[in-house]
Amino acid sequence: MIDFRNTNTVWASIMVETLYKLGLTTAIISPGSRSTPLTFAFSQQSEIETIPVLDERSAAFFALGIAKKSGLPTVLVCTSGTAGANFYPAVIEARESRVPLLILTADRPPELRNCHAGQTIDQVKLYGHYPTLQSELATPSLELERLGYLRQTLIYGWERTQVPIPGPVHLNCPFRDPLIPVPQPAALALEATFPSDFFSMVSFEQPVNSTLNLNPYLEKWQSCKQGLIIAGVAQPQSPQLYSQAVAKLSQFLNWPVLAEGLSPLRNYHHINPNLIATYDLILRNQNYAEKLTPKSVIQIGDLPTSKQLRTWLANNSPQTFIIDPTYQNLNSLHNSAIHLRYSIEQIADSLSELKPNNNNKNYIQLWQNAEAVVRQKLEQEMTTLEALIEPKISWLLPQILPPQTPLFISNSMPVRDVEFFWMPNSLEIQPFFNRGANGIDGTLSTALGIAHHHQSSILLTGDLALLHDTNGFLLRNKFKGHLTIILINNNGGGIFELLPIAEFNPPFEDFFATPQHIDFAQLCTTYEVEYQKIQSWHQLQQHLNPLPKQGIRVLEITTNRQLDAKWRQNTLNQLATDLDS
Repeated sequence: MIDFRNTNTVWASIMVETLYKLGLTTAIISPGSRSTPLTFAFSQQSEIETIPVLDERSAAFFALGIAKKSGLPTVLVCTSGTAGANFYPAVIEARESRVPLLILTADRPPELRNCHAGQTIDQVKLYGHYPTLQSELATPSLELERLGYLRQTLIYGWERTQVPIPGPVHLNCPFRDPLIPVPQPAALALEATFPSDFFSMVSFEQPVNSTLNLNPYLEKWQSCKQGLIIAGVAQPQSPQLYSQAVAKLSQFLNWPVLAEGLSPLRNYHHINPNLIATYDLILRNQNYAEKLTPKSVIQIGDLPTSKQLRTWLANNSPQTFIIDPTYQNLNSLHNSAIHLRYSIEQIADSLSELKPNNNNKNYIQLWQNAEAVVRQKLEQEMTTLEALIEPKISWLLPQILPPQTPLFISNSMPVRDVEFFWMPNSLEIQPFFNRGANGIDGTLSTALGIAHHHQSSILLTGDLALLHDTNGFLLRNKFKGHLTIILINNNGGGIFELLPIAEFNPPFEDFFATPQHIDFAQLCTTYEVEYQKIQSWHQLQQHLNPLPKQGIRVLEITTNRQLDAKWRQNTLNQLATDLDS
C-alpha cells in the first residue's frame, strides 16, 4: 500500500493509493527521469492499469479517449521540461469538451529552477486558464501533517476534475533526489507510527442538484404553436437514457427534434418518432425556411455544427431556453436565452405527472413532410451512386455497422458529412468526437483510447488528420481491442474546397489543401498495421460487418476532393430545390 523506503516513495505511493481509493482505474505514463517516483508507484499498484506511451501528445489524447468512454478521470504522468507542454492540446480539448483528466507533471525542486539546470522550464500554470484547477504540490516530506495535506489536495483535485464542470486538473509535482527507491532511515522508521486509518475517509460523491421547478416555463412551452427542440453534439454516458429523455420532452410538447449527427439521437430513431435529421438541407430552401420559423426553441447542450441552422436561428432570433447542467455560456448566437442548468434527464423526470400537449400539430407535420421528401430523394441519389465519394460513406455506415458500434468521427469534413448524410436508424451506434476545440490533433490516439477495452470500434477520418497523429500507432502493442480506421484519402484538406479561398490558386493547393502524397500501404507496413485498399461499396460493407476483435486495421478509400466538393454543392442545393416541387 505505502512504500516506506524513502521520502519520495512514501509521497508518491500515498498519491497513488489516494487516487485508487477515489476510483482511478487507468494511468498513462510517458517515460522520463524526474517522474521516476510517480512511475514506480503507479507500476506497483496492480489495481490501476498503467500504460507507458512514448509520445506525450499521443499519450494525452489516448487518456482523453479513455476518459470520454468511462466518464471517470484518467491520470497523465510525465517528466519535467517540455514533456508536459506536449499535453497542452489535449488539455485544451478536455476543458472545451468537458472531459475529466488529472495531469501530474513531475518537476525539479525550487532550488534547481532558474539556474540552467537541465530539462527545466517554468511549469507553474503551464496550461494557462484551461485547467479547472491547477496547483503546485509541496516538495515531498515525511511530516504527517504534510502527508495529510497531500491526501486532501488529491481528493480536492479529483473532485474538481468532475464538478462543477468536468475538465482537466493540473498538479505540478516537484521531487528532490534520490528519485529511485533506495532506503532512507527516516522513511523506514515512519512505518511503525503511521496511522492505520489514514485512507479511511478517502471518498468522493457526486453532488445532487436542487429540486427542479419547471412550472414557470411549461405554460410558455405548451402554449407555443411553433416550438422546436434542437439537440446538438452530445456524448452522454448513457446514450439510451439521454435519447429517452429527449423523446419524452418532445412527445410531451409535441415539438420536432432537430438532432445533430454527432448526437446519439439519430441512432435511437425507434425511441423518438419526432426526429428531424435533414434540417440543414431543408433550411437551404428559402420558402421552407420562412414557413418553419419557430417562436420558441429549446436547445439541449451545444448547437449543432450546421452553419445553415445557426444562420437561420440568428436571423430569426426565437426565444431560446438552453438545457445544460454546466455553468458554461452555451449561447454562441447571443440571442434572448434563458439557461436552465439541469440535465435533460432531470427535465424529463419532472414531466412524469403532467399531461402531453396537443398544440404544434401543423408545425411538426410540416417538418416531417419536408424530411420525408428529402430523405426519399437522398436515398434515390445514394443508392444508384457507384463512384467512391466521401458523402456516401456517412450515408452508408448507419445501414451496415454492427449494432452499438463505437464510432469516432474526425473533425473537418467527416463531421459535416455525418451531419448532412447520417440518416436515422435504430442500431444504437455510439458516436464520439473531439468537438471542444474542433482540432484534428490527437485523432488516432483518442480513437484508440475509446476503443481500449471496449467493443470493436471505428475511426472515420481524412488523410491529414491521420497523418497529424501517426505516433498514435506506437500504442499498438499496449492497445487491447480492435479499431478499424476508415481512411478517406483525398490527398489534402477537403474542407478547404468548400471555402472561398479555393478560388485562389496559388496559394490554395500548397498552403491550404496541403497534399502530402503519402503511400498509406507503406506507412501501415512500417507500423505493422493491417491495410486494405477499398475498391467498391460492397467490399467496404464486407469489411465492416462483422468487425475483427483484435488489432488495428486501415481501410483506405481514395477520393477526389474537388469532385466531391462539387457533388456536395450541387446535390445539397438540388435536394433543397426539390422541396418546392
